[in-house]
Amino acid sequence: MAAELHVELVAADRNVWSGEATLVVARTTSGDIGVMPGHQPLLGVLESGPVTIRTSDGGTVVAAVHGGFISFADNKLSLLAEIAELADEIDAQRAERALERAQSAEDAASERRADVRLRAVAGR
Repeated sequence: MAAELHVELVAADRNVWSGEATLVVARTTSGDIGVMPGHQPLLGVLESGPVTIRTSDGGTVVAAVHGGFISFADNKLSLLAEIAELADEIDAQRAERALERAQSAEDAASERRADVRLRAVAGR
């Protein structure tokens, strides 16, 4: 059996995903980070970006995450996000329209959120 880590992806309003994984990749203020079982303890600030979770059963879970914190200790990884949504929950056409509106309005924050949502959908 491969080594595993327990992952909790939590948004401000709900528990988004919980389970066992072999690898989690997330974007932090220091750059992209990959966390595997046995990783050194860490505490970091999440940037907006897709989070990819390789589950213990060989599957992949992708989520769009907007801000928050990442913490790892004792093979337990916590992703505490301001906003998080699973790629399967994202309506790609709606996200594309939101991106177009944000670009027209020159709203950089909204443009970034829509872009992250579309990248999460593409990565699922």
